[in-house]
Amino acid sequence: MELSVYLNGKFVPQSEAKVSVFDHGLLYGDGVFEGIRAYGGRIFKLERHIDRLYTSAKAIDLTIPHTKEAFAGIIKETCRKNGIRDGYIRPIVTRGVGDLGIDPRKCKDGATVVVIAQRGISLYGDAYERGLKVVTASVRRIPPDSLSPSIKSLNYLNNILGRIEANRVGADEALLLDAQGFVAEATADNFFIIKDNVMMTPYSSTSLPGITRETALELAPKVGVTAVERPFTLYEVWAADEAFITGTAAEIGPVVEVDGRTIGDGRPGKITKKLIKAFRDLVTATGTPIG
Repeated sequence: MELSVYLNGKFVPQSEAKVSVFDHGLLYGDGVFEGIRAYGGRIFKLERHIDRLYTSAKAIDLTIPHTKEAFAGIIKETCRKNGIRDGYIRPIVTRGVGDLGIDPRKCKDGATVVVIAQRGISLYGDAYERGLKVVTASVRRIPPDSLSPSIKSLNYLNNILGRIEANRVGADEALLLDAQGFVAEATADNFFIIKDNVMMTPYSSTSLPGITRETALELAPKVGVTAVERPFTLYEVWAADEAFITGTAAEIGPVVEVDGRTIGDGRPGKITKKLIKAFRDLVTATGTPIG
């Protein structure tokens, strides 16, 4: 059965959900998007995701042709059209149709708005039970003085190059360093380590300010750890007691190996497992009802 996709004011079958080859989102990655999860008929942190979408759009001077409230309504209606209770939602806003030039002023008809909602997603499959293997990529994360990693744009080539390196060596994820050699983030996830009961993650200046990331920081006291944001190096990753990734699609994924070095005892860490449970309890008990 085909999905029903929202496209510029209409719901169409996924086979008919098409954009112009002159759309700046296709030609130049000129647009923004979000990844959102629904659990048990509720959308987790919907308002927070919409805020981040609009902040990303503002940062690239892109006007979204809906109020935040209206956009939330479109997302909920897309979920209802597809019978979503547990699923993944992808709102996308591009600059719209222009020409082969890069000038965004050529996109005279305004933004292209797409919302896709599909049932279920398991990004790493059974790897959550055994733990994830991560390698450090040779490609560096784009620095904020070139393109802010805080903008969740359609241009993910930097991340994809890192993922290609992970794929070539059979790893589950790749870790990207910043221009100074500090840990930035994984290709599609934020990154955490735990050492001596302190949970650490890099500042979001060199990584996406992830919503699952901020949720993990909020849950830290409930699992008995101190949470801090600070720079750290690969040495501290290799020497960590535990490590994990966070992301909307990934949720919380335990990391048991980085660059061939065993993290902790080589199994998902005790604190990480507590955090996974606390996260699961939260997402299944809160959120905006789909209706």
